[in-house]
Amino acid sequence: MADKKKMNVESFNLDHRKVAAPYVRIADRKKLPGGDELVKYDVRFTQPNVEHLETETIHAIEHMTAELMRNHTDKLIDFSPMGCRTGFYAITLGLEPDEFFPILEATFRDILTSDEVPAANEIQCGWGAHHDLAGAKKQAQMMLDHKDEWATVMAD
Repeated sequence: MADKKKMNVESFNLDHRKVAAPYVRIADRKKLPGGDELVKYDVRFTQPNVEHLETETIHAIEHMTAELMRNHTDKLIDFSPMGCRTGFYAITLGLEPDEFFPILEATFRDILTSDEVPAANEIQCGWGAHHDLAGAKKQAQMMLDHKDEWATVMAD
């Protein structure tokens, strides 16, 4: 990739063959005109081009994290799935890894004890029946099982 033109999208410059999922990394930072800084995290669940999350699981994790993480911080701007279905982007208001990792861990623990996916109905969601609570719990547990590895992005 050294001979390729640098792309505008940060993740397009990441060699996805060399990463070791699961991991959590800062993908971007943006300084806002008022001085605040947005910190965008790549929360990668599965190995790119090898595995992916099922769409019902992604949808459930998206709803659960968007709702439950806000119980731990008011600095979550957005938590959205990647189109490749290997993880999510979390956009935060200035959260550094030493702050974000414990919040993410607490949120995944909340998912494990949840009895339902928040707003998984026709009134609050565009596809209310399209959620997999068991799948979300399984993936949250997997991330927690590997939390000591979150900071390691590249394979040896």
